Amino acid sequence: MKLLFDEQLSHKLAIALADIFPLSDHVRNVGLANADDDMIWEFAKRGKYVLITKDEDFHLRSILAGHPPKVLWIRSGNCATDLVETLLRKNLGEILRFGNDPMCGFMPLY
Repeated sequence: MKLLFDEQLSHKLAIALADIFPLSDHVRNVGLANADDDMIWEFAKRGKYVLITKDEDFHLRSILAGHPPKVLWIRSGNCATDLVETLLRKNLGEILRFGNDPMCGFMPLY
């Protein structure tokens, strides 16, 4: 499973999680720093990424447009990068099930 980290999340997460999500990237690393949501959505869709975000707009878009891309919405508020990494590692099994479920396009993570 490939993750694409949105701007509100640190670019360091793609590196920190490379052992469990080796094909992941961050929007700034793929030329989408400061890009609008449409561009990020289309890039994630074409690249078959799961979009990891703190942005409620992507949650709403996932409801209206469906998937792909799948959206994993980090709901933990402002928190340090290491806490986001811990949250993703702690929920690895659930995230993998979400990624493999063809019917599921959105997942909140607290």
